[in-house]
Amino acid sequence: MTWDQVVTMALALPGTERSTCYGRNAITVRGKMILVIGRSDDHFVLTASHDDVELLMVTEPACFFQTPHYVGWPAVLVRLSAADSERIAILVERAWAKRATKTQRNARS
Repeated sequence: MTWDQVVTMALALPGTERSTCYGRNAITVRGKMILVIGRSDDHFVLTASHDDVELLMVTEPACFFQTPHYVGWPAVLVRLSAADSERIAILVERAWAKRATKTQRNARS
């Protein structure tokens, strides 16, 4: 996958916007980040529950990981070269749903 593909899939969801987070390209919902490009262009950061973070890193360590900076935070790093577009679409939608309003979630149904 590419960052542009991830952005395109995220922007298809109601209420998402291009933004920045710590000076890097990001996608937000209601002003809250759901994903942001990594410090290098080979990965991005995706918000996720602590349980999902652990599960993703255990089941697909080639794709999902954390650096010490992210340990304990509800976010996982995703290697673009190893990302499966169908799985990423599901995870992006989950991240969006946690930030979206009920009206926005209903518009998606």
